[in-house]
Amino acid sequence: MKMKRSQGSRSVKKGLFMLLAMIMILSVLSGCGGNGENTGAGQKETAGDSGKADGTAKAEEPLALTLMLPIFKTNYPKDGSPVAAKLEELTNTKIHFEWVPNASYADKFNITLASGKLPDIMYVGDVKASSFVNAARSGAFWEVGPYLKDYPNLSGAKEVILNNSAIDGKNYGIYRGRALGRNGVVFRKDWMEKLGLENPKTVDDFYNMLRAFKEQDPDGNGQADTYGMVLVKWTGQWASGFDTMKLWFGAPNKWGVQEGKLVPEHEYPGYLEALKFMKKLYDEQLINADFAVMDSSKWNDPVVNNKAGVIVDVVDNAARLDDKIHAALQKEGKDEPERHYMDVIGGVSGADGALHTLPTSGFSGMLAIPKSSVKTEEELKRVLTFLDRLNDEDLQTMLNYGIEGVHYKLVDGYIERSSDTVLLESEVEGLNQMLPFIPEDKAKQVKQTPLRLKQTEVQKTNEATIVTNPAEALISAVYTQKGSQLDNVINDARIKFIVGQIDEAGLKSAFEVWRKTGGDELVKEMNELYASGGK
Repeated sequence: MKMKRSQGSRSVKKGLFMLLAMIMILSVLSGCGGNGENTGAGQKETAGDSGKADGTAKAEEPLALTLMLPIFKTNYPKDGSPVAAKLEELTNTKIHFEWVPNASYADKFNITLASGKLPDIMYVGDVKASSFVNAARSGAFWEVGPYLKDYPNLSGAKEVILNNSAIDGKNYGIYRGRALGRNGVVFRKDWMEKLGLENPKTVDDFYNMLRAFKEQDPDGNGQADTYGMVLVKWTGQWASGFDTMKLWFGAPNKWGVQEGKLVPEHEYPGYLEALKFMKKLYDEQLINADFAVMDSSKWNDPVVNNKAGVIVDVVDNAARLDDKIHAALQKEGKDEPERHYMDVIGGVSGADGALHTLPTSGFSGMLAIPKSSVKTEEELKRVLTFLDRLNDEDLQTMLNYGIEGVHYKLVDGYIERSSDTVLLESEVEGLNQMLPFIPEDKAKQVKQTPLRLKQTEVQKTNEATIVTNPAEALISAVYTQKGSQLDNVINDARIKFIVGQIDEAGLKSAFEVWRKTGGDELVKEMNELYASGGK
């Protein structure tokens, strides 16, 4: 009996010894895993955001993100659709999209802001709008400027664009980078060729082109069913048709300078001349009669569907329109693959014989991060890691063009998109609205056709003729409080003038209303800021 107890005791001791040995081995292995020699996941998590002092990398739960973004189509990618799902996989996220029609985005933005129920990432279309400025100053959004240096892509943000997008010298979001000379005129090249027209060089040429597109049956169907130019209700600051065209008549870009003083654009004679021109186009049915209510998601449709020939917008829209026309013709078996159906110019010269181009501010809105939904610095860093990752080449390519083999194929290193427009709209288009393009656009490109090469050339050439806004970086307290109301006075008046609801006297009366409802205060304050260098 004693012999048996002794053997049992030895067995227990041996088992305890082996257990202790295993624990020690696991401890050593665990220490090796956290000693900084793992330069992959460990480094990525530290930079992006676990915030752990020892740099240990451990699997995190997917980051739940809600993104509120504008959409230009009635069809768009749904949560969990193929490209969105791939994005979640590559960024360890779970994403819900709140898509808002672009034409009504400003209204929805203000309603959402007032509700207090904000997404994790919120597109801000007008960084200087009073609603956003007030919210930023009150601490509703994270100031991201001090964090940018910690991220490989975001640290490459351009100083001039950071300045243009700042509020009181602080950056309350990640800007979406854009080419400075991006605006211009796109038009049907095939219609021009059929009618024997040359590209317009002056305002008169431009008018004659629109008139020919209405009167000379450019689509050749024998019916009077075409018109010149498509306009939409969006007054998108730097990309609406009127805001581009007013410069052709000598109006400034929002503010002009006379004798060292800032003067609002609508008080310049050129602004009135531009409105008279727009009224003429409306009266002669050279633009769509429903422009004041037309949603910008349908902006391209009349051009693709052979109803209108011109859009004044960003020049890179020419190639997108060209692709859509090719796709439509291919379905009908009428496509000519080597032919371009669209063309592009930077603009036309006015009475002074010079070109005047509306620039972007180097960015198109920003992606802001509300503190009410992203509550801690640790959460903020994870969101910034996500936004930083979006700037890598693979994600820029995917969010622009989709998944290789499904939405596009690579031919000699270039993107060749699917001709299935429904597939692209439902799974890809719109996702690029979340791309910051910082420090630059690194995505793979579609083949550089003559049209795309011309677009790039026009954008570069435009930089020499841009009309800058001298008050770009100024933040006005008056505008912060009354900006939306003041803008609405002017926008409503110019629409009513164009459609004939008010005459020139009525227009000038509206300008006086603008003065009395805060405009005088705004002009005074803006000039004080301008004289002091914005301080």
